[in-house]
Amino acid sequence: MYQTLRNLLFLLPPEMSHDLALAALQLAARSGLSQRFVHGIYQPVTVMGLKFRNGVGLAAGLDKDARCIEGLLAMGFGFIEVGTVTPRPQPGNPRPRLFRLRDEGALINRMGFNNGGAVAASERIRQARRQLGPTAGLIGVNIGKNKDTALDDAAADYLEALDAVYDVADYVTVNVSSPNTAGLRELQKSDALGGLLTALKRRQTELTAQRGRYVPLAAKLAPDLDDAEVAAIASVLLEVGMDGCIATNTTVSRPLPLATRYRDESGGLSGVPLNELAVSCVARLARALDGCIPIIGVGGICDVASARRFIDAGASLVQLYTGFIYEGPGLVRDLARALRG
Repeated sequence: MYQTLRNLLFLLPPEMSHDLALAALQLAARSGLSQRFVHGIYQPVTVMGLKFRNGVGLAAGLDKDARCIEGLLAMGFGFIEVGTVTPRPQPGNPRPRLFRLRDEGALINRMGFNNGGAVAASERIRQARRQLGPTAGLIGVNIGKNKDTALDDAAADYLEALDAVYDVADYVTVNVSSPNTAGLRELQKSDALGGLLTALKRRQTELTAQRGRYVPLAAKLAPDLDDAEVAAIASVLLEVGMDGCIATNTTVSRPLPLATRYRDESGGLSGVPLNELAVSCVARLARALDGCIPIIGVGGICDVASARRFIDAGASLVQLYTGFIYEGPGLVRDLARALRG
């Protein structure tokens, strides 16, 4: 049934079909229709001190504004990550900014952190939690800087976003790896990354004392890193005591046939062609981190085999985005069953 619905949605422009699908998922969850067709897998996994319903999550980017939390959790995910949210609302980059590479099982996007702001997203998460039961799944929040904030002032944006989402998040992801905000990846360089993450860990300590709850912090990294960059980043993550690491974001490389439509569009490539690059990044990070910081693997998961590569490379959990769009909730169920234990 999902394939039929997907084919109909694929007749529409990508961003329009994306918005329509999220609205339909939310309606199905609130009406109870999801429960008739999707059955979640409860196979708990403890990572970053959190108990995940199962080891399969939804990556950030699909529900940027936290508008479809109930609908997406109803698809069987053990956890979902909303965002990226920024301190102030922003429209993102001009359209068109999302391109479907159907034959390759891939997408190219240059969305640019389009969102209504961290405060508005926090209120929607708070409202969703009132509707969800205690075993519904965990909610992570992905934070970033506004486009018009200078890199030298980026830490203030991340701190403001952390303050806004801390009370409603089960964990918070620091996005320093999107290719669609000019210069953002400069924050992955060791000096800049060390300063940013140290400031965020300091604020985490303050908020823990004030709020009486500890919310883990994870850093999300790009796949386009050489061995020296991976080693330097791992050293920073260990030094500042990050709780987790998510690898990877989309790639600016194009491991695609030359004749692929939209190949030359700017933006980040996700989906099947990313898998090998992302798994390689996870394996190198796992060696450098030596088990001290857990890794969430994401990038090009379309079946059990592509997910298993992340686990074998050293990831503790996996996340989907493009694979979920192409394969639907059946993929979530299959992965949750295959990866348990």
